[in-house]
This record gives sequence, structure tokens and C-alpha cells, in this order.
Amino acid sequence: MAIAVGADPQKVIDANPTAKTFCFAKGLHRISHAIRPGAGSTLGSSEGAVLTGSVPLKGWRAEGGRWVVRDVLPSAYKLKGKCEDEKTNPCQLAEQLFVDGLHLTRVMSLDQLKPGTFFGDYQANAVYVADDPAGKVVEMSRTRTAIEASAQDVTISGLTIEHFASIPQGGALQVGTGWKVLANEVRWNHAVGVMVLQGDRATVSGNTVADNGQLGIGQYRSADVKLTGNLVTRNNTDGFWIADWESGGIKSTRSSGEVSGNDIVANRGIGMWSDIAEYDRKIVGNRIRDNAADGIRYEISYQAVIEQNVVEGNGFGTGRGSGPSLWDGGGINVNTSSDVTVAGNLIKGNRNGIAIQSRTRGDGPRGVYVLNGVVIEANQVVMDDKTASTGVVENKESPAKDGAIRFSRNSYRIGDRAAERFAYRGKTMTWTQWQAAGFDKDSISN
Repeated sequence: MAIAVGADPQKVIDANPTAKTFCFAKGLHRISHAIRPGAGSTLGSSEGAVLTGSVPLKGWRAEGGRWVVRDVLPSAYKLKGKCEDEKTNPCQLAEQLFVDGLHLTRVMSLDQLKPGTFFGDYQANAVYVADDPAGKVVEMSRTRTAIEASAQDVTISGLTIEHFASIPQGGALQVGTGWKVLANEVRWNHAVGVMVLQGDRATVSGNTVADNGQLGIGQYRSADVKLTGNLVTRNNTDGFWIADWESGGIKSTRSSGEVSGNDIVANRGIGMWSDIAEYDRKIVGNRIRDNAADGIRYEISYQAVIEQNVVEGNGFGTGRGSGPSLWDGGGINVNTSSDVTVAGNLIKGNRNGIAIQSRTRGDGPRGVYVLNGVVIEANQVVMDDKTASTGVVENKESPAKDGAIRFSRNSYRIGDRAAERFAYRGKTMTWTQWQAAGFDKDSISN
């Protein structure tokens, strides 16, 4: 069943209850309310359809050296989200502005306005820009969600989904139980590009998820999900907290499944983050490079295999809460989690190599969160001049128990063996001291 440009997709779907495949025609489809597909249906395009949540802004007037359009902003809504700028919190506001397809940066007062930025005055219901919009296409993201997880076993394929004003932690594309999301481009949405929400057995594969305001892909309370072969890049364009609030590449919570074969590159946050009661998690064969915070963080969770990943150049982002210590993470960071195996990875040139953290974090659904059963083996760890260290840090109230962490059969390139490139029990150590402390006795260093 064809969906023409200008048609309301939901009306086409509702008018054809027995149809299972809906094909969007080539062109720009402006989506004014979330599409709710039926069970077992397919929404797709083989012709390059673009679903946009933006509306054109017209009627600009010059005012005091600036240009303004009025009565285009939505009514006040509840704000949430932690921003890098925690004083003015620009990331909490969902509407974005695009001029000839280029994303403008939000400023939070009229006196900060300059070329390439915009100011939304929600009290006065006015939007200001510094550049003359004459002859240009100016669009504002307005619709919250492109497609909702309204039914099971839906396939989404071949679509471009852009310019949706998704609320922090909300996705432009919601993914439900048994869904298949294949070969789409999801870009320039305010919060999360693709959000697997209570979507057991979903597959998200072969997509480009780029330049979203908060996070590329999210997963919440979803078991046995496969996130495979995606390019996840340049996410967190709207200023969410880089070091510690769901910004960057992929984040999963209270879920399980496989994250494999992805390129997770140059996101302004953590590359791949499992946080809170994750279990039976496999993070395998990914290329995780140049993300501003940790390459991989596995935090207050259970039972994971992290293997055969290339983790390179992560952790050099600046911002509040970031720094060089092992508390700030590393190429791979295991934080107060149990039964985690980190094996066969190349961990090269990150802010820290491998950071193991033991903290007091309370109880979870599978028992107390504790650092235990962590095996670090057969990895190649390259700590160049920019890399601080590899090792273990602990809260005084939660020291790592003897035998809780095992480093074995790893290979290290550390330059000078006399350099203190390792840490344990609050002390920095040389390679010889690290081995004397009981770690890496069967490992090698250059």
C-alpha cells in the first residue's frame, strides 16, 4: 500500500486494516503526529523517503538587528535531562532549528545570539535568529515521535527519520517487541534516535544513527535484543552532560542481548554504556573510537562478555566531571558489576586503559551490586603518552575483595617499565609492583 507525499500515514494505515506493507513514496513526508503501525506490518521505502517532524517557519520580521517569528512554539511542558551547562540547561528544550538543513545551536538569552545560533523565548512565544532568513528554508522540529511501538513484530526499513523534537530519554523511533529496524538513517533528532522500549527480541541492524541531540540508540527493559552492524556517530549535538548522563552512542538499562559489529565513533559521551541491572550482555566485535567519555562502561550490572572489540582514542572529552583518574573511566570501565569477562580486546590510546571500580551502590534484582568475578584476560592494552593508567580504584566502604578481579594473559605496551602506569589500593605502581600485587603474573609487557 503506497503512502503518497502529503498523505497522513495513519489514515492510510487505518483505512487498510488487512494490508501488511506500507511504502512511503520518494520525497519529504511531514509527520504531525506519531505513526502507530499494526502488528506484523512493514513500513518502508525503496525510493528514499524522508520522515520529518519539522514545520517550516515563515513570517520573519527584522527587529533590532535580529529576525523574529512569533506564535510558533508549543505550550510549556515538563523539562528533564542533565546538561553539560547545568546553569541554563539548554538541552532540556526539545525544539531544534534548521536553516537549509543546517542545525543551529540554541542559546539561552537574546544577548547571546550570534550567527549560527537561535534563541527560543517560550514566555513570549518568539524565535530569534541572527542571520537574515530571507530566501532560506527555516524549519523547527515540532512533532515528538515519528513511529510509536504500538504493536508487535513490526519492520521499519529504508527510511530517513529526522528533525523530531523528542523529549530527553525519548526516541524519534520507538521500537517494540519483535521489531526489526533495518537499513534506516535516523539523524538530527533532539533526544534519542532509536529507542528500544520494552521491546524484547527486537533487532536494530545496519542503520546509520547520527547527530542526534542526546543519544544514538537506547534500550530499556528489553530482553534478548540485537544491536548489530550499525554506524552510531556524532551523537549528543544538543549539549547533554558528556561524562555521566545518557549521552553519546548507545545506552542500555535493565536489559539483555547482543551489541556486535557496530561502529560507535566520535560521540560526545560514552560509546557503549550498560547501566543498572543489565544481565547476560554480550558486547562483541565493535569498533569503538574517539568517543568523549568511556569507550565501554559496564556499571552496576551482572554477567557480561566484552570481547574482540577495538577500543581506541576514547575519554578525551572535556567538561564537568571529566578527568584523568581511573574514577573517570577508561577505554573499558567495569564499575561495581559481577561475573564480567573482558577478553581479546584491543584497547589502545584511551585516556585510561582498563578502569575497574568498586563502589557502594546498593541492591539490584539479582542481588547486591558488587565487584566480583571480573576476569580481564588476553587483551592487548596500549598505553601511550596520553594514557594515564590501568588498574583498580575503590571506595573505602567497598574495597575489592581478594580474588574479585583477575588480570591474566594480557599484553601491555607501556613504554618505560619503570613508569607508574598501574594503580591499586590507592597507589600508583610500576609494572613490577603491579605483578607483585598479584595481577598479570602470566602477562607480558614491552
